[in-house]
Amino acid sequence: MPPNVHVFLDASVLFSAAHSESGGARLILKMGEAGVISLWVGPWVVREADGALARRSPKSKPHFALLLDRAQVRVGEEASADALRQAMAALDYAPDAQVLAEALTVGVDYFVSFDRKYLVGNPRVAQFPFPIGTPADFLAWYREMIGEQSDDVVP
Repeated sequence: MPPNVHVFLDASVLFSAAHSESGGARLILKMGEAGVISLWVGPWVVREADGALARRSPKSKPHFALLLDRAQVRVGEEASADALRQAMAALDYAPDAQVLAEALTVGVDYFVSFDRKYLVGNPRVAQFPFPIGTPADFLAWYREMIGEQSDDVVP
C-alpha cells in the first residue's frame, strides 16, 4: 500500500467532478472516498467553487456538498503570508496565486487543476515542492508511484 498521498484540488477540478460522474476529477474524489489518498482544498477554493456553482448550477449545491463529504475532502488553513509571497512571485494572476499559496500552506504532494493558463505546465511554478497537473496527469503520476512502491517490495 503506498503512503497516504496528500492531494490539493483546485475549484476547476471540484466543479468538473460535481458535473460529471465519469472522468479523472470524479475518479480522484472516489479515491478520496476509498481512503486511498487525502484530498485537500483551501478556504479560497471552497469560496470559488461555491460561487461558480451558485452562478452556473445552484440546484447542484447540495449534491456538491455531499460529494465533498463522501470524498473526505479537508479544508486547510488560509494561506500563510510567506506562502502568498512565494506564489505571487511566480504568478501574475492573484486568484491563482492565492490558491497556490493555500496548497503550499497545506503542504501537499500533488496539486490538481485544469488551469493550463497559469498553473499546469507553467515553468515558473516548477520550483514548488509538488507537481501541478490535470486529473489525468495526477492519475498517471499516482500509477507510477504505485509501480515504484511495488518494485520495492518484490524480492
